[in-house]
Parts: sequence; structure tokens; C-alpha cells
Amino acid sequence: MFEMVRNAIGLFFRGQLFAEPTRAYMQLAIGIIFAALCFVLAARVAGLPYWASAAVAGFLGGALQPRLFRDLRYR
Repeated sequence: MFEMVRNAIGLFFRGQLFAEPTRAYMQLAIGIIFAALCFVLAARVAGLPYWASAAVAGFLGGALQPRLFRDLRYR
């Protein structure tokens, strides 16, 4: 199991994990921007403390990732 994870991480950093790397990076950027926006909105608009805003943003950003990555093809 650890060998598979190590191999996938190596392929990712060499740019060989995804069949369409630019699409994968775009989806990743969308998820990061969404989580950052959730953090700012939770902190500023809702008035939550930073630790609670980070928890909310992490949960929502993590929940969005499977939707964003569902159509990605791997090599």
C-alpha cells in the first residue's frame, strides 16, 4: 500500500500521473480558490473565529474535490 502511494506521489510531481495534467491542475486550482473563498466568507461575513472558518472551509473544499476530480483520467 505504501509503495503504491509513493509511486503515485512520484508520478504526480513528475507530471505523469494524469492523462491531461493541465485539466487536473485547473480543477485543483478551482478547489483551492473555492476553499479560500469559503474561509474568507466564514471569517468576515459570518464572523467565525479563524479556526472555525478553517474547519468549515476545509470541509467544504474537501467535499467538492470528488466532484471536481470525477472525470479525470489517469495514466
